[in-house]
Amino acid sequence: DLDLADHRRKAGGDQFDSSDADSVSSVSTGLSELTLGNETEYVNSQEFELEKYIDALYEKRGSTREKALSGLVDAFEGHVLHIFVENKYITLLSQYINSIKRGSTKEACLASRAIGLLAITIGAGNSAHELMEESVSQLSQALITGSDALKKSSVLDCLAVVTFIGANDLSETELSLKTMWQVIYPKSGPNVAPVKKLPPAVLAAAVSAWSFLFTTISSWRINPDKWKEPIMFLSTLLEDNDRSVRIAAGEAIAIFFELGILDQNDHVEIDGVDLEDSKRGVFGYMQSMKAKILYKANELSVEAGGKGTDKKNLNDQRDLFQKILDYVQTSECPEISLKILNKHSFLRASTWTQIIQLNFLKRFLGKGFLKHAQDNELLHDIFDFAPDKSRNLSRIEKKISRSEGEKGRTQKMNKDRKLARVRFGVIFKL
Repeated sequence: DLDLADHRRKAGGDQFDSSDADSVSSVSTGLSELTLGNETEYVNSQEFELEKYIDALYEKRGSTREKALSGLVDAFEGHVLHIFVENKYITLLSQYINSIKRGSTKEACLASRAIGLLAITIGAGNSAHELMEESVSQLSQALITGSDALKKSSVLDCLAVVTFIGANDLSETELSLKTMWQVIYPKSGPNVAPVKKLPPAVLAAAVSAWSFLFTTISSWRINPDKWKEPIMFLSTLLEDNDRSVRIAAGEAIAIFFELGILDQNDHVEIDGVDLEDSKRGVFGYMQSMKAKILYKANELSVEAGGKGTDKKNLNDQRDLFQKILDYVQTSECPEISLKILNKHSFLRASTWTQIIQLNFLKRFLGKGFLKHAQDNELLHDIFDFAPDKSRNLSRIEKKISRSEGEKGRTQKMNKDRKLARVRFGVIFKL
């Protein structure tokens, strides 16, 4: 049979037999079926494991629930499980909230992260809004009544994510912002009792979460009078002893500059108050705060490092505040470009809003960021990113692609030969 095939190939084009095309086709089909079979087997196995984790969330033993939550978090980091959560997100949410309420610090932190990953997986839409409505009051209660710092930080991140994705209007966003701010700046809340100061790492993470959600208000009308207190407190955090807190406060302040809140003049609108007096008062206050902030930003952009200084954090601080100064002077925002799939596929952030969103989502998603940046349409929409996957095929996919190409070329060759024979027969009346 092999000799016959060789003979046909050597004999010339007009001796090419259709069985060659069938052979290429069978190779292609075999590879496709093998790949699909392996993928189906993997998906079924993964779904079986995920169902086992969900069942384990109902167990009384806390360590069992922790292990299940850890497995679910890993799965939702490493995959975009749209189909799996389509009819399960409320069930999952209910169990996650139970873990926040009754679980250990570790369990509550894992559950908070799991809720955020669930929202990111669902993406924007009615389901995300439903998830937000079902979770915000529970998360807010956990922030108000709880005292564990790590748990607070995790719940703040979670609240930021579910509101960022699920909120439909300004009032829903402002409600979550207010709840988060009362944790960051307890004097703004109704509780007059002494409050334990947040550890620097938790305070920095909390300010970052608040800033991430604050970026979403840019599309609504802004009343600068509402933001006097946050600007004042954030400016004091520029004096904090911890560099991570100063950096987090600087990122938040960069958003205020981008939104023009520190440059208000004739566009201030405050209902029920003398507008002219309010304009002068708010404008004067914002100008004084702007001068104070820029003076401190200049100091932080050139701060010297002493013995034992973390050089990376110091350089990050210098870089951030220099970029803020440059932005105020030139209105040109720095740009971040991340290679996502290959040298042809970059995710870019070119505004302070996008940069803060990108930094937060990278931190929140952790090792899962690259996968979600590649495959999650929510991130594609946020950053206006369209990955070119055709240039990043796997080895098997490339083989299938080549086989399909060969099959197509073979079919075209057969068709051309048949047409040639027809023309030959017509011309010579055969």
